[in-house]
Amino acid sequence: MQVIRVTEEKRKPGNNPAFIGPVLTQDVVSDEMAALLRVTEVTFPAGARNKWHKHAADQVLIVTAGQGIIATDAEERTITPGDVVLIPANEKHWHGATADTAMTHYAILTPGPMTVLE
Repeated sequence: MQVIRVTEEKRKPGNNPAFIGPVLTQDVVSDEMAALLRVTEVTFPAGARNKWHKHAADQVLIVTAGQGIIATDAEERTITPGDVVLIPANEKHWHGATADTAMTHYAILTPGPMTVLE
């Protein structure tokens, strides 16, 4: 068993080419820690988001702070703390902060490829 403490000090600039803006990330459960699960805390400053993309596996987002947007080809929705979003495998989508409010979420999925579409 491991107990992992998530702290603001552990956030680092995200280097994923899918990010638009200065996103901060923190690996909570990394590929090295668990073979079948990845958990990442992502903080998007106001206006930051990611590009259109899709994952090979289902993805769960749990919003913990601020206000954000989740969008697919079919719809765009505002998300706030307490919202849990299930994105099916291979669904084209993007998520990030609103124009004037930062947003933090946990991204939970199994390891696998992400395809950036933009």
